[in-house]
Amino acid sequence: MVRAMEPEHPVMTETVMMPTHVAPRRRGPFIPPLLIVPFVLFNIAAFLFFGGQPGGWSNGLFNIPMVSGTPWAITAGDLLLVIGIICLFAEVVKSTNSGRSSIVEHMLSMVLFVAFLIEFLLVGAASSSVFFLLMVMSLIDVVAGFTVSITAAGRDVTMT
Repeated sequence: MVRAMEPEHPVMTETVMMPTHVAPRRRGPFIPPLLIVPFVLFNIAAFLFFGGQPGGWSNGLFNIPMVSGTPWAITAGDLLLVIGIICLFAEVVKSTNSGRSSIVEHMLSMVLFVAFLIEFLLVGAASSSVFFLLMVMSLIDVVAGFTVSITAAGRDVTMT
């Protein structure tokens, strides 16, 4: 009895279809990292208004009366963190752009995170929870930006 020799490695039957036309890329204006806004505001407030002391961020700005009867005290740090969260949201939305300038924007976001990290480690006025949370927002911006870009780039290749 003679048996046909089966190949040692199976033959690939899948093909990769490359698009025949180049899809137009959305080109928006170059926008620098928006988290630079709370970074600059923190430094202005910390050195001009708080005298380089990290404790100034717990100063109350105003109170909002609640239905429960207890006032809600808004501090300077709370306000700056809200600004940071709004900027982080805008950064994540901005990272969905896959144009050429998005790579430069991702690199600048990384540079901003490094600036946050260096200032947090070396400058006494930055040793506060407010600055640490802004630095974490910057890290999330970097990671989310690269993740969204890689995911969007993966959709450009179709496997059939």
